[in-house]
Amino acid sequence: MGQRGGLAIYPGSFDPITFGHLDLITRSLRIFDRVIVGVARGHHKETLFTMDERVEMIREACSGMERVEVKGFDGLLVEFAHREGANVMVRGLRAISDFEYEFQMALMNRKIDGEFEAVFLMPSEQWSYLNSTVVKEIARLGGPVDRFAPPAAVRRLAAKMKSP
Repeated sequence: MGQRGGLAIYPGSFDPITFGHLDLITRSLRIFDRVIVGVARGHHKETLFTMDERVEMIREACSGMERVEVKGFDGLLVEFAHREGANVMVRGLRAISDFEYEFQMALMNRKIDGEFEAVFLMPSEQWSYLNSTVVKEIARLGGPVDRFAPPAAVRRLAAKMKSP
């Protein structure tokens, strides 16, 4: 493949990180020199894991990826991207419903900052159905999640499900 671009932000709640997320991080590294996984505090939805727990989980899951940084952020994505020196975000699209939401968010971000771009990637087919909510539900019901999430997430999910 040809020359890669600079820096991209891959934002999300990652509650928890899944193999689908790791697939998108790997795909992003084919396009960009560096990827910052931006872990959003999550004001719009309640999370199972704290932001610090999610950052640590992702750092562990991405430990072999030299060009990946993991940072938590609060507030607007475009402001976080500016602080980090990025003007591109990467987002995954699994289905039409994802497209509608992501399209709206991308246009809103572009309205805030006309230089901010969105790059949409499709996951590998084997992960196209996967999301964190489904993984948490399987864990809550005592099912195996090791097929869907890396060991860092599996271990933390097991500990959370045993907590009162």
